[in-house]
Amino acid sequence: MANRLAQSTSPYLLQHADNPVDWWPWSPEAFEEARRRNVPVLLSVGYSSCHWCHVMAHESFEDEVTAAYMNEHFVSVKVDREERPDVDAVYMEAVQAATGQGGWPMTVFLTADAEPFYFGTYFPPEARHGMPSFRQVLEGVTAAWTDRRDEVGEVAGRIVRDLSERSLAHGGDGPPGEAELAQALLGLTRDYDEQRGGFGGAPKFPPSMALEFLLRHHARTGADGALQMAADTCAAMARGGIYDQLGGGFARYAVDREWVVPHFEKMLYDNALLCRVYAHLWRSTGSALARRVALETADFMVRELRTPEGGFASALDADSEDAHGRHVEGAYYVWTPEQLREVLGEEDAAFAAEHFGVTEEGTFEEGSSVLQLTGDPDDPRAARVRQRLLAAREERPRPGRDDKVVAAWNGLAIAALAETGAFFDRPDLVERATEAADLLVRVHMGPVARLVRTSKDGRAGDHAGVLEDYGDVAEGFLALAGVTGEGAWLEFAGFLLDIVLQHFRGEGGQLYDTADDAEQLIRRPQDPTDSATPAGWTAAAGALLSYAAHTGSEPHRTAAEEALGVVKALGPRAPRFIGWGLAVAEALLDGPREVAVAGPVGGELHRTALLGRAPGAVVAAGEPGGVEFPLLAGRPMADGAPTAYVCRHFVCEAPTTDPEALARALGGA
Repeated sequence: MANRLAQSTSPYLLQHADNPVDWWPWSPEAFEEARRRNVPVLLSVGYSSCHWCHVMAHESFEDEVTAAYMNEHFVSVKVDREERPDVDAVYMEAVQAATGQGGWPMTVFLTADAEPFYFGTYFPPEARHGMPSFRQVLEGVTAAWTDRRDEVGEVAGRIVRDLSERSLAHGGDGPPGEAELAQALLGLTRDYDEQRGGFGGAPKFPPSMALEFLLRHHARTGADGALQMAADTCAAMARGGIYDQLGGGFARYAVDREWVVPHFEKMLYDNALLCRVYAHLWRSTGSALARRVALETADFMVRELRTPEGGFASALDADSEDAHGRHVEGAYYVWTPEQLREVLGEEDAAFAAEHFGVTEEGTFEEGSSVLQLTGDPDDPRAARVRQRLLAAREERPRPGRDDKVVAAWNGLAIAALAETGAFFDRPDLVERATEAADLLVRVHMGPVARLVRTSKDGRAGDHAGVLEDYGDVAEGFLALAGVTGEGAWLEFAGFLLDIVLQHFRGEGGQLYDTADDAEQLIRRPQDPTDSATPAGWTAAAGALLSYAAHTGSEPHRTAAEEALGVVKALGPRAPRFIGWGLAVAEALLDGPREVAVAGPVGGELHRTALLGRAPGAVVAAGEPGGVEFPLLAGRPMADGAPTAYVCRHFVCEAPTTDPEALARALGGA
């Protein structure tokens, strides 16, 4: 019999709909039930492509005896962290404060007032490695609840007080300047891995937002070291196992320092951010490798993640069935020399093993290897071998797909596909970006311009958008406006950013992750640091700044500058974790430049404007006299020829009809 999750729009919750656990979704009714029965709430948070979430589900939540104990002693609540990032953030902060670490699955025990009193992550079915078994934890919590209720209440009260006292000092004295950005660059240089690219040790995550900062910093200042770190890191990732050498696209992270063995799940947000980084790296250097990776990653998103409604699904699982019918991590992606021989024959298999680093002992489990690029990427023989291996891989059982459409991540994908399509003359990619934007307007914005965070199968979910949804979707719409010359996207971005100003800002310009009229949790979440995606705080700051450059709106520019106070405070100390904020600060320092192209959309002058490297430059293109873009007002063509106008800091250069002169004006520096 299905439990209460059967009506959910979250694929992760639907995976648990047939568990013997009597799960509830996060809802006031669940907490009322806990109060009525006088039992604690067991909150379990995860997401559909999380390997250990699946393991714990199989070991414990599908087990009849464990489920019976949970049903008797708890009200069990299941949350998809991708659908409710606010709930996840508030309790993850508590878990990290109490235990010094966090992760998923996250297991938290709460009172009926939603106050946490005991925490953990994954618990095994039997005690091992010093970890108690899940059953021992359940029995211990039940005993504490029954015999020491006063103590439980005191602990819960203290934790909530501690959380509420963690208010954020957001800098408050203006945006960062040259000194802070130079210090941030120094901090990144210290953490840089010169041998292997990237920052820090294992596990190694793709540092997409820090890379955007490095590219913008180089464009503005000419600092060669910044460009070198970005280019070398991108090359190392593109040649490593973290990049899918057959089908394109990036896995979530590498478990080692060398980028060899990935955690195989593929997320929309990583691929959107990295697609854009590689496109921008090509714009800065002309690198053929960067061009190929940007296009292959864009094609991967369209081929593997696009939904029938035109949006983009959240993720592909790490696990799939291997040749023996077992559900194991990486099965879809790894190869043995024997498997190469089966597909390619002796001679080509030997070449492929050399080219892709496939060894007899293997680089992964059970003698299998993750493909890396050790040979020449432009070797024609390699291209033929790739095609044959890809065709053979298509026959393998595919990893599962999380089909929910998350507004923020689709915003990131729209920006990446629009720009990649414009740079490389791929109008089909711009069309895919436009279709995803249409879906967000139609399904996620609805009639009131308030964003819904998720949808599935064209049906809007129940959860309100959070700040990152507003910031990233506005960013996507602004990129699309610049590429297509359609002013409606500028207007839609304006609707969203007005809501940010009205409902997400606090005193001194600080920003909150949830709206002032959203569901009240034990604390209003607020995090300016990047995790796997840009922080909502800095994403909103970037979109506010671009919108102000397009429209001349003083309130939007002021809001952006005030929000960047947090980058002044954190950028010099923790540059790896506020990369997007640093990238936005680069745009602010450069202007950003405002480019109006009076002339045909997609013409040479428009394309030259889009290829300008000046950080955060905004581009408005269209026939003169149009009313869609404020920047085109009063900007005629010179002698009937397409004409570009470049302004920044309230000063304009002489208009030009010469693409080379425009390129020089937008080179950054």
